[in-house]
Amino acid sequence: MTAEDFVDVPLHQIAHARTGDKGNRINVAVFCYDPAVYPYLAEQLTEAKVLACYGHRAPSAVTRYLVPNLAACNFVIDDVLAGGVNNSLCLDRHGKGLSYLLLAMTIRLPRQCVAGR
Repeated sequence: MTAEDFVDVPLHQIAHARTGDKGNRINVAVFCYDPAVYPYLAEQLTEAKVLACYGHRAPSAVTRYLVPNLAACNFVIDDVLAGGVNNSLCLDRHGKGLSYLLLAMTIRLPRQCVAGR
């Protein structure tokens, strides 16, 4: 395949996400709509990229768990909620909206994977 055979696609076009919180930590689970794109997601959506995505919130660490049977990745992001629900003055103290930040990232896919979407 050549470079012209690939296209950058916003993650929200190929996946959905759910966020949960515990203390000053969130987990963001990303689920592919089509299992055929999961290998690209698993290859490109790395801990380093997720850490950079949330860099403005100064997380201390990101741990990724691959869940291939569900075509999903689960990310645990530490120290991202400004102290947690009881300490934070943020509007989104539970971090529920933070999944949308991740879904705005792009992923490089073969054009054939996104044809008709």
